[in-house]
Amino acid sequence: MAGVWRCMLAAAVLMCVCLWDSTEAVGGAVSRPRPQRTRHKKPKVEPIDLAPTAQNVDIQQMTGTWYLLNMASKCSHLINHGTKVQPTVLTLTRSPDSDQTLSVSTKTRHNHQCWEIQQVYHLSAAPGKLTLKGPRSELDTEIVIGETDYSSYAIMYFQKRGQISMKLYSRSVDNLSEPMLSKFEQLAEKQTFGLAYLFPFPTYSHCGNVDQDHVIKCDPEC
Repeated sequence: MAGVWRCMLAAAVLMCVCLWDSTEAVGGAVSRPRPQRTRHKKPKVEPIDLAPTAQNVDIQQMTGTWYLLNMASKCSHLINHGTKVQPTVLTLTRSPDSDQTLSVSTKTRHNHQCWEIQQVYHLSAAPGKLTLKGPRSELDTEIVIGETDYSSYAIMYFQKRGQISMKLYSRSVDNLSEPMLSKFEQLAEKQTFGLAYLFPFPTYSHCGNVDQDHVIKCDPEC
């Protein structure tokens, strides 16, 4: 039971997934699919396939600390609680066990307590594309590094279950660049994220060291 609670907490802290599939009712009942005629469908194009990808991404230069500044999403949790988002910091390091993975640490607050979520991003053969493995392949989170200069900002796209979101990260919370913020808003608008779906994050009081009792390890998945 404790493991299930910690996984639900990790999802709540990261604010990037829904806790149940849209075909399930609140009570857990699955709606009965209607019979459909066989149709020849075109190959499905996922939203993230249309996201711009930075050219010749150097993963080594992406490592280090990134502060989350803004997020574009239509996630119901953010829409309902977007004014209560907490300062969040991401740290990327090369995994010692494999050159095809990145170790990911996300630190933020939940109920006034600092938590750390540890995950693993799997590198794709395509530069700038990564995967966060889920319990099943359809629950994977696909990630695209859309734009970065490595030293000041990074714009990343995340897709799970066909739903896409965007995040703007910065190396520093001091002397924020107005052109950088405007660029993020423009790219978000291209993904149909108007200003109502942009959620700025606090740029102060980020968590430092987190005690082991408040570390959630999502490896291989959470």
